[in-house]
Amino acid sequence: MPYSKRAKQIGIDRLVRLQWLEKTTNLLLAGNEAPEVKLALQEELSGAFRSNNTKVRGSIDKSITILLKIWSNVPKELLPLKEDGHKLLRTLHRENHIAVHWGMTMAVYPFWGAVATQTGRLLNLQGSAAASQVQRRIMEDYGERETVSRRVRYVLRSFLDWGVLEETSQKGIYTSREKIVIDDVHLISWLLEASLYARNNNSSPMQDLLSSPSLFPFQINPIHAGVLAGMSPRLECLRHGVDQDLIMLKNQSAL
Repeated sequence: MPYSKRAKQIGIDRLVRLQWLEKTTNLLLAGNEAPEVKLALQEELSGAFRSNNTKVRGSIDKSITILLKIWSNVPKELLPLKEDGHKLLRTLHRENHIAVHWGMTMAVYPFWGAVATQTGRLLNLQGSAAASQVQRRIMEDYGERETVSRRVRYVLRSFLDWGVLEETSQKGIYTSREKIVIDDVHLISWLLEASLYARNNNSSPMQDLLSSPSLFPFQINPIHAGVLAGMSPRLECLRHGVDQDLIMLKNQSAL
């Protein structure tokens, strides 16, 4: 599904726990097919819900649909990114897995990236982010609907669950946790590529990518644009102006 279509879909309509994504990828990397993963996740998630009535079973299934869409049933154009993400999860230390889950979630669901961007901008501007401020900014792009406001809350609650935000003494006001340092060049390249898939034009000046508010939980070590582009066959670097490098996604049909 092209970005333009994915961007219009909010998709995330419930809490996405980091441990659930980790469980999903552990099952997939162990060689399980999607139907087997779904069965295992139904058992795993059942303890997180209050009862086994039909409504709750429906909520579990909807949560599993999101988890599998992120790491199994991804849009066609994201298949190479997913495969490289799986490779990273096999080789990276556990503490770096959060960056891989963050990047893939943002690529599959640009809405996640949109909420992260507005949250990151507020944190950079004033050191804290109010849920109401994030909701107001997101509704400027997605429409002033209660559905949008509610789903922003789901994403913010997910950020809390992932440990990248923490609550303050004031209800609905959040601050950031200590940033996670990303210094592995393969992970940096992959994460920045993932963030490009969440952008409308699939391109960005290099410096904007490295300091993107959508990646607010991470401190990304500097990397040369040429090195970045050389890490993935799907990236290219163009000189833009006198001293600015533009990183962009190649036309996938030409690969």
